[in-house]
Amino acid sequence: MNSQKLKLTVRLLAVACVAALPFTATAQDAAAPAAHSTRPAYGSSPSRWDIFAGYSYLAPKGTIDTPMPNGQTIGFNYKSVDWGAILSVARYFNKNVGIEAIGDEHILNQTPCNCGTGSTYSPNDFSGGSGGIIFRFPTGNLTPFVHALAGAELVGGPEFQTDKWGPVLTAGGGADYNTPLFNHHLAIRVFQADYQYIHENYGPGVLGGRGNINAARLSTGFVYHIGSIAPPTPVTMACSANPTTVFPGENVTLTGNAGNLDPKANTVYNWSGEGVTGNGSSATVNTASLAPGTYTVKCGVKQGKKGQEGLKPWESADSSTTFTVKQFEPPTISCAANPSTIKPGETSTITATGVSPQNRPLTYTYSAASGTVSGNGSSATFNSTGAPAGPVEVTCNVSDDKGQTASSGTSITIQAPPPPPQPHTQALCSITFSKDKARPTRVDNEAKACLDDVALDLQKQPDAKAVVVGNQDSKEQAKMDRQQKLAQRNKHLKVQNFAAERAVNTKDYLVNDKGIDASRISVMTGSEPGQSVSNYLVPAGASFSQDVQGASPVDESTIKPLHRKEIGTTTPHKSHKAASKSAAN
Repeated sequence: MNSQKLKLTVRLLAVACVAALPFTATAQDAAAPAAHSTRPAYGSSPSRWDIFAGYSYLAPKGTIDTPMPNGQTIGFNYKSVDWGAILSVARYFNKNVGIEAIGDEHILNQTPCNCGTGSTYSPNDFSGGSGGIIFRFPTGNLTPFVHALAGAELVGGPEFQTDKWGPVLTAGGGADYNTPLFNHHLAIRVFQADYQYIHENYGPGVLGGRGNINAARLSTGFVYHIGSIAPPTPVTMACSANPTTVFPGENVTLTGNAGNLDPKANTVYNWSGEGVTGNGSSATVNTASLAPGTYTVKCGVKQGKKGQEGLKPWESADSSTTFTVKQFEPPTISCAANPSTIKPGETSTITATGVSPQNRPLTYTYSAASGTVSGNGSSATFNSTGAPAGPVEVTCNVSDDKGQTASSGTSITIQAPPPPPQPHTQALCSITFSKDKARPTRVDNEAKACLDDVALDLQKQPDAKAVVVGNQDSKEQAKMDRQQKLAQRNKHLKVQNFAAERAVNTKDYLVNDKGIDASRISVMTGSEPGQSVSNYLVPAGASFSQDVQGASPVDESTIKPLHRKEIGTTTPHKSHKAASKSAAN
């Protein structure tokens, strides 16, 4: 190695060390309090600065096409360098990210050559410096890392070319094993593997040339951690009360448990709360003057230099605990009803069982959501008169001579009365139309007795209605069927519906002769064979369609009634007979 290169290498290493010294001193001062306590795993408190120094092996791969004095150009390859040193300083901004500066020197163990230029050169050696970004991933005692850097490299050519500076790009990574040595400050760099790209230009002419070098750099050594990203482990405080529940006049003992204390620092405890006295890690509470209720006691701890305890955030901690002063125990009560299900107007016996833990005299009272309760002892009577059907809540109350009370409840079910019977359609008398062959749909005098009874039933039940259902025999049905077929070809041909006419005439008698409101009478046709009308009474709430099947409504707008006053005249009879004859033809 020539003197210039030696001076440059020494300068690079010296600058890196000098730059790290002030930060090292500052970080060590900041980390001093943590040295008094057990240091946590490195992964939970990584360093602020890392200084690495160690051995480095370089394996360059590249060919320099070198012009020779005889005019030939010969390609010379770089050789691996077994002797090397490396130094790096990394400054981290947080747990994972930082910047790094690296300086390295690799010297090939080969005799230098005086090439006639007045200087001596060592071929195939590498030295330089780079800076860039570094990422680490601290986990327990192992810290993997990766980095990427850029810088300059001073490289001597493989055939004694003059040392030249060229750019260098570096990317790689490794892993550090953190040891407990020097209070966890010393780590071993298990390996560091880097890829380097170097470009060198030795110029034109003899022993010149240029080349691109791909190099693998392997390093190992020691890492010294300085400072800490995380603050020192803060102190902790927890306090407890024993017992946690007392009667007035009983004492409560308070105990404080502080953690992560520095045995060399001064420690101060403080307590606050109603009735609390004492200092240090324990205190007591006098509950004689305290009213029943829950009380909170605050406890705290501070440490540090005497008179300066708790100045730093991690040097103090607070906590709290609670205790309860309880009243003399109130009475308890249970409540039961027998029987629990009754009918409207019946009674049930209420039995209350009260207990006073201090055997105080007890007084009973009762109340109910509906109905009445009579009695003031441990037994009372519930009367359901006036209460609605369903469950009724009865409350039993007890109080002692201290004014302390308790309540309990029981439920009594009052059965609902059975619902009224569902009304149904009633079949009344029927009338026949078979005697008057000439006028088979006319209501004759013999039908009056039946229809008068129907009218009387409607008058007795103003909210009821009547349904008259007309029927026709098979011949009449066949005749109507023939007329319906003929009406398909002759729309003006009248189709006679004997059953509907009988029902309409029956309604007409009830309305005009008996004065029944027409809206109370429905007209229908039925499926029973015969020349008749069946009369039905439909009370309020009954459903005729559910009670009587097979009846169809009549369109009263298409069928006009044959009034009884028209009976005996010849015109309606002849007209009716002519219409019947026409329909038969």
